[in-house]
Amino acid sequence: MPGARLAPSGSKLTGHVPPAWQLPVVSVVRDAEAQLLPDVGAIVTCKVCSINSRFAKVHILYVGSTPLKSAFRGTIRREDIRATERDKVEVYKSFRPGDIVLAKVISLGDAQSNYLLSTAENELGVVVAHGEAGARLVPISWCEMQCPRTHTKEFRKVARVQPQFLQT
Repeated sequence: MPGARLAPSGSKLTGHVPPAWQLPVVSVVRDAEAQLLPDVGAIVTCKVCSINSRFAKVHILYVGSTPLKSAFRGTIRREDIRATERDKVEVYKSFRPGDIVLAKVISLGDAQSNYLLSTAENELGVVVAHGEAGARLVPISWCEMQCPRTHTKEFRKVARVQPQFLQT
């Protein structure tokens, strides 16, 4: 019989058995990395969603230089914006919706709450902002950015960006 093979017991099998290299392969593949979570002390990159007189709400987009698969919610409270003169800080003079901010995680969140973040270091704060004219603002001091088109100055809590946080 063509395609017949002898089984170990000596009985005959009928039919055609394809070689092993022709058999379908079933495999289970999972992501190489599990979802990265922000941890206390981690430097995160976030985008400001909304502000009020007490805090700024943000979406955390990166932990260090690693992009997150899904954004986490964070809050920067007024008292966590600057290390000095904390009682004189005004949120609207520090951040605006759409700003990209470097911050440090100071408290973990859970499913119902936000991560608490701080920008109370010189290296933390706004790294990218756009003015009302739509142009990208240029930092001119630790608390001001300027529109290159209109030369209008806007208040921000500006980060002194360190080389390890610059992406080329």
